[in-house]
Amino acid sequence: MKLNELSYQKGAKRPAKRVGRGLGSGLGKNGGSGNKGQNSRSGGGVRLGFEGGQNPIYRRLPKFGFTNHAHKTYAIVNVSSLNKFEDGTVVNSALLVDAGLVKKECDGIKILGNGTLTKKLTVQANKFSKSALEIINNAGGKAEVL
Repeated sequence: MKLNELSYQKGAKRPAKRVGRGLGSGLGKNGGSGNKGQNSRSGGGVRLGFEGGQNPIYRRLPKFGFTNHAHKTYAIVNVSSLNKFEDGTVVNSALLVDAGLVKKECDGIKILGNGTLTKKLTVQANKFSKSALEIINNAGGKAEVL
């Protein structure tokens, strides 16, 4: 099967509506938009969520929840992904971004202890989990908190 041999199933493709092409077409005169009123005019209609002047639902429902503006978001890196670096490398945020392990630094970088580490690395990050600290130290590396 080739792309030029593909075709629609019978009944899948319908002809386009030809609006305003005479009374016999079924959509002549007003083109299916009725006689008068806001929706029959060009550019007519109401914005999304408008309920005809009634207090809209997004204003009738109560606000809820809490947003902590002091919340910090950390970019997460697992210990197993640090194996891509060579022995003795100082792994910092710039190196992690260049290697593609972190897209964006956010408020800092946190190293999690998922997986194993086979290289001796000096890892510089804002936070470490307890298991990550153990794994890095057991591999003969260092964990430096920034």
